Amino acid sequence: MTSAKQVHVHPPKVEVFDTLARTNTDPKGYVRPVDVYEAHPWGLYMARPADHRQFHYVESWLLPALGLRATVFHFVPEHRRDQDRYVDVGEYVVDGSVWRSTDHYLDIVVRTGRGQDLLDVDELFAAVRAGLIDDDAAESAVTRAADAMDGIAAAGHDLDAWLRARGMPVTWR
Repeated sequence: MTSAKQVHVHPPKVEVFDTLARTNTDPKGYVRPVDVYEAHPWGLYMARPADHRQFHYVESWLLPALGLRATVFHFVPEHRRDQDRYVDVGEYVVDGSVWRSTDHYLDIVVRTGRGQDLLDVDELFAAVRAGLIDDDAAESAVTRAADAMDGIAAAGHDLDAWLRARGMPVTWR
């Protein structure tokens, strides 16, 4: 019998997007200035510089009705990845000018027109076993990820086309 792969278990990552202060507070508490916030009926667009060794700029759409965050990372040349869009599954709540995200572990990497991959299922299961996320939230995460995977695939592996068809026309820099 083989043993299960060891997974680093961590609490759900919480991030804050303050549109009035024009800041983005990451899960570790670092507050970063935001270049652009645009609120739309279907979601919030954010664009900001990144002080990360692998990417220099990040753009995201928070899409509360779908429980998704779609991101484009602008990678530095030596860290380019075979991905066009990165999708986090979670809970996205709006309270006035402040938006909060709670990551529910599952991620989807989209290669537009070519395919997609679901990541971190092992992290979700480990978090459930550790009591860091309840069964209802985990079930919701799986349902949201499955719906997104099906929709993106049906749209020719094109996240943007799938979102447009759902009345959520996203744009990027």
